[in-house]
Amino acid sequence: MSKTAFLFPGQGSQSVGMGRELAAAFPIARRTFEEANDALGFDLAELCFHGPEDQLRLTEFTQPAIFTASIAALRVLAEAGATADYFAGHSLGEYSAIVAAGTIEFAAAARTVRRRGQLMQQAVAAGHGAMAAILGMHPEHVISVCQDASREVGAPVEPANMNAPEQTVISGATAAVERAISLAKERGAKRAVMLHVSAPFHCSLMQPAQDALAPVLQGMAFSPAKHPVVVNVDAALVTDGGALRDALIRQVTGTVRWTESMQLLIAEGVTRFVEVGPGKVLSGLLRQIDRSQKCGHAEDPASLEKVLEVLTVS
Repeated sequence: MSKTAFLFPGQGSQSVGMGRELAAAFPIARRTFEEANDALGFDLAELCFHGPEDQLRLTEFTQPAIFTASIAALRVLAEAGATADYFAGHSLGEYSAIVAAGTIEFAAAARTVRRRGQLMQQAVAAGHGAMAAILGMHPEHVISVCQDASREVGAPVEPANMNAPEQTVISGATAAVERAISLAKERGAKRAVMLHVSAPFHCSLMQPAQDALAPVLQGMAFSPAKHPVVVNVDAALVTDGGALRDALIRQVTGTVRWTESMQLLIAEGVTRFVEVGPGKVLSGLLRQIDRSQKCGHAEDPASLEKVLEVLTVS
């Protein structure tokens, strides 16, 4: 029998209107947004469904919005009888994956995700940090570029997201990121471009956010996962609740090892991947990692129907 993995998107997959059709069509999705509203103390559903876009792009709102839209889609799938053998989430999406695995409760996770967004936004003063995408360069060469740029500038720049064999996102001090872009171009990268982000995520500059988030996560109950979760920082299968908590803490400053995570799932025999939540970012990355793999997506009634048709075939 085919093995299935549910993949959950991270920041950057948001769009005004996400979850609106799902909530209109499925009571379980509507209740998920209502539960998030109650947990967070503001109308997250209104923000997701109608914007404004500039507010939705603010990290403290973006993160709980994507998380809630993802869990709403997950619950619709679950209500229809669709299950997965493995779960994985990209950065923020790891919270969705851990909720999907039955390790933490949705409402507590929603509050924590918002706090995570606030702390990450506050960790570095505006303009002092940046992120960039390096395309068409082997990850080992990107690492070398980061090391050389950091040494030259005297400030950190590090691999943040190893998204695909030729797509790595780097993060760090603005001057160091700018120097890394120049070095990457000099050494043959196809493209090296600055990203429009509000903070330098997944690098050592996020240490204040990690330190502040740790006690929040340590105060939450983590149960063993019902099915393995592939954690970002280790690209390893984890079911132990304490280890999953530790992974969420470490990923604030750690690298998202997405290529290795997907390769691990393929090695485990997964042949059916479903991106659960807004957008198709992870579907696109999977094609870059292994073109023989296909990834469905579930974010609205039409896409959910197509996914269910596939998942109900043994």
